[in-house]
Amino acid sequence: MNRYPWWANLLIALVLALGALYALPNWYGTDPALQISGQRGRSVDAATIERIKTALNAANVVAKSIAQGEDGITLRFADTDQQLKAQDTVRDTLGQDYTVALNLVPAAPAWLSKLRAQPMFLGLDLRGGVHFLMEVDTASAVRAAEDRLVDDLRLLLREDKLRYEWVRRVVQGDASGVEVRLRSANDVAKARALIERTHPELVVDKAADDEMRLLGRLGDAYRIEVRRLALQQNITTLRNRVNELGVAEPIVQQQGDSRIIVQLPGVQDTARAKEVLGATATLDFKLVDEEHDLAGALAGRVPPGSRLYPLRAGGQILIKDRAILTGEYITDAASGFDQQSGGAVVHVSLDGRGAGIFERVTGENIGRRLAVVFIENTTATVRGADGKLERRNRRTEEVITAPVIQDRLGRRFQITGMDNAREARDLALLLRAGSLAAPLAIVEERTIGPSLGKENIEKGERAVLAALLLVVLFMAIRYRTLGMIANLALVGNLLLILAIMSLLQATLTLPGIAGIVLTLGMAVDANVLINERIREERRNGNSPQASIAAGYERAFGTILDANVTTLLAGVLLFIFGSGPVKGFAVTLSIGIVTTVFTAVFVTRAMVNLIQPRGRRVALAAKG
Repeated sequence: MNRYPWWANLLIALVLALGALYALPNWYGTDPALQISGQRGRSVDAATIERIKTALNAANVVAKSIAQGEDGITLRFADTDQQLKAQDTVRDTLGQDYTVALNLVPAAPAWLSKLRAQPMFLGLDLRGGVHFLMEVDTASAVRAAEDRLVDDLRLLLREDKLRYEWVRRVVQGDASGVEVRLRSANDVAKARALIERTHPELVVDKAADDEMRLLGRLGDAYRIEVRRLALQQNITTLRNRVNELGVAEPIVQQQGDSRIIVQLPGVQDTARAKEVLGATATLDFKLVDEEHDLAGALAGRVPPGSRLYPLRAGGQILIKDRAILTGEYITDAASGFDQQSGGAVVHVSLDGRGAGIFERVTGENIGRRLAVVFIENTTATVRGADGKLERRNRRTEEVITAPVIQDRLGRRFQITGMDNAREARDLALLLRAGSLAAPLAIVEERTIGPSLGKENIEKGERAVLAALLLVVLFMAIRYRTLGMIANLALVGNLLLILAIMSLLQATLTLPGIAGIVLTLGMAVDANVLINERIREERRNGNSPQASIAAGYERAFGTILDANVTTLLAGVLLFIFGSGPVKGFAVTLSIGIVTTVFTAVFVTRAMVNLIQPRGRRVALAAKG
């Protein structure tokens, strides 16, 4: 009557064992660490490691371990004081060509990592980190759209041979738009019809004081759409950029119609975070100036309309100032390998207008060299003459490659000249992310130190242990043997919650800890129902085994209904909530599922194992 088949007991034991195994990494916590990677082709090799070791020894800084991976070096430290001291030392030693980022890395043994057992992520309130509230200048996005319209209208009128005096952007008070003045009155109606047909987003009217002049204004719906797209593009760009920081579970989300929240758990270096979030990278395609002598330019005689650029491979090259194509026309970029040479390349795709420009210019300049100029704007933290750290804007311009144009190029082409696959991957990432669609301004900045996060963790642990202890005492006193079985299942329930959150790489926050505490209190509700039903059956004169069987079977429907309704509430909180509400909903929902498993199936399996003494167990429940 109260026996599970052997395979069911084995399955339950296996689930509990796996739960304990995958919850184990959370016991070890994290180590303060430095993550070091090279920029713009700089490699992190054995010589770099020796330089770092020498500098740390000279500064009396002890690293627990130094590990080299594909993307750089990770140094672990015993405490944050050593970590911060090491950061200054390494940054001064390596200079600005290397990224030195503060982080926290799991301290679990390597054999757990091989089993893909990782600790769950901790939120900003537990792990520490940085919080930014950024304001997007959406008006700049509208200005940029109007500037693009000016270029489009000039090209459109030239192609239809409609002569004009000017096409320009105008601002009158709070209103802005595009102004077109034609040379012939006969062309005004034709130009207006052409503009309205090709640019439906423009509301076109004649100027009241000049019949040769047309005024175009972006419609309200289109302006709203431009602002919305600028905000979304900035969010996408920021999400791509935080990958460089190696942040686990970053939060980048919209707030209102012009603000973005960025939370980077585990990142203690606010200056470094600003450098990455504020960086812009793009490409310019320019023709090499082959009419003038490079030696003369190097001697200081740079011809008008040209400029010397550094080559990434070393040396300098003379380039014409005028860009034939800019990065704004790039729609996609992917890293790969050249099928002939095997070297790393970046495959670039252009939009329709960019493809047309590129095809025309390359067709007209076959046999000439085309330079690919990489432009990056960053805000770097450097040590000034007085020894204090200062933030300075830095613009890097260098020629990646300057190949000879062999044929007319169109929508898709590839860029060579990459030193390695990582460099090609990074360039493709920056090009895909693109420049920010509109400028960002940080209106709020908060840094939560790891010490405060540690204090929050300790308080959360005390809350969980206190809740667990009170529940265990109540169940043991009230239900004796069956109560102790419920307590063991409760511990298994906690392990399963931690294991599932670790496997899902979910983020634990303070509200999440509240969800765990609530789950522990609710978990024994099912056992209370079962034990009270067993008592009732015993009072009715049923045998111990019959009472146990009836207790589990008749209470199961009530337990299932109660937990399903709570689970639905948790799912709705997750779908419609945000931030802390989501953290609470995740732990609550996971806890409900594990509660049904442990409170019903695990406890019954344990009761089955002590069936030879089933009468004593039942009598304990009867009393």
